[in-house]
Amino acid sequence: MRFCIVGTGAVGGYYGAKLAHAGHDVTFLARGANLEAIRNRGLTVKSTLGTFTVRGPAEDRAERVGPVDVAILAVKTYSNPEVLPLLKTIMRDNAVALTLQNGVDSVDDVSSAVDGTRVLGGTTYVATALAEPGVIEQTGTHRRIVFGEVSGDTSRISERVRNIHDVFTASDIVSEEVADARVPIWEKFCYLAPFAAFTGAARVPIGPIWSDWMSRHMLVSAFGEVEAVARAEHVALPADVVERIVAYVDSILPTTRSSLLIDLQQGKPIEIEALAGAAVRRGAKRQVPMPIMSALYAVLKPHAHGT
Repeated sequence: MRFCIVGTGAVGGYYGAKLAHAGHDVTFLARGANLEAIRNRGLTVKSTLGTFTVRGPAEDRAERVGPVDVAILAVKTYSNPEVLPLLKTIMRDNAVALTLQNGVDSVDDVSSAVDGTRVLGGTTYVATALAEPGVIEQTGTHRRIVFGEVSGDTSRISERVRNIHDVFTASDIVSEEVADARVPIWEKFCYLAPFAAFTGAARVPIGPIWSDWMSRHMLVSAFGEVEAVARAEHVALPADVVERIVAYVDSILPTTRSSLLIDLQQGKPIEIEALAGAAVRRGAKRQVPMPIMSALYAVLKPHAHGT
């Protein structure tokens, strides 16, 4: 199967490297020093699961990408205005786009750039970082993608989803195929939007927030706010979604930081609009009160573009 990684960052680059390592035809769309490093030395993944280097076509112009079957979009959402127009050029013939971006707006954003019937939605659980141009470091062993259809018949797993799932699995990617991708996307969003907003606004990892009874109570209430928006949008979340999120936060290291906090501390742009911003806007549209998420959004919004 032929893939294009649209924006070869820490996440997309990791999965692209896994696919290439398994023998699939992968083109890496990149820029700057990262592009030059991939062209000159290949793309290296350093991991406790094994370190390896792959070589493959690396381009900075979409028109130079040959025909592909799947375009994987994993760039930060604030890059969408410059990246989404590239999809129309890349997605010739019968290609599909699989978005793994954070938040719940990405499917609609991608569908505004290309035919929505050719868009798959997904979410991923992986901890990677671009250590230097052309080198991705993975911490831990998580490498899970949950994905499926987001339009048309979402009552069953489609053939194209099953085919991509088989390729992922054979490439040592933990893949979970679902009939309706909106459910796992929103389930992650219920956790991530409040988690990122709290750690970002407080400028601390989860430990000090979760160990303080008042902060913990407010964070759990924020999980509930986002859940209420999901239910107002008729997303079939599990009845115990907040309890599952609480159990998960109980299990993670107190030093865990959201990627939003990491970017904020490094003076980079942050995904505040795709996370807290999206939750607040959708809550307003559905007339769902969101006092906690609204306050956190207001605190973080001035830092959207970094320093």
